[in-house]
Amino acid sequence: MAVKNRDRFSTATRLKVLGEQTAQRVYRSQTKRQARRSRLTGRAALLVLVVCSLVVALAYPIRQYVSQRAEIAEQRQKQAEHRENVERLRDEKARWQDDAYAEQRVRDRLHYVMPGETGFTVIDPEAAERHRTDGGGADRPWYSNVWDGVDKADRSGAAGRPDDN
Repeated sequence: MAVKNRDRFSTATRLKVLGEQTAQRVYRSQTKRQARRSRLTGRAALLVLVVCSLVVALAYPIRQYVSQRAEIAEQRQKQAEHRENVERLRDEKARWQDDAYAEQRVRDRLHYVMPGETGFTVIDPEAAERHRTDGGGADRPWYSNVWDGVDKADRSGAAGRPDDN
């Protein structure tokens, strides 16, 4: 018995027993982790599958919803602009219904005068002088001057009128 007790307290025996106990603990913890890991992995995979399915199923409707909300906001803005334009045109129409306003506009635009009034047009002397000197028409043939006059008339007439396409 003394030999057995001596073996029991020897370092080699202690290390051997300690190693076996450690190996059993590691094995038990690994099997528990594997059991836990495998159980959680299946649940996690199912959860990921469900979440992905929801994202895929809801992505298109959410995108449509957002784009339609943006389109609605744009249409409301256009509607407000059109209402402002209609109000402006109604105001202008009401002004044109007033004979005094219509008379004033005709006199300004067409240079009309009432009987007994004297009409006159003020010409800027500097502009007239520039007009006389910038052509250099005496040095060119007469047909060049004619075509330049036609071109100038086209440019000045088109600037004041909208296109009648």
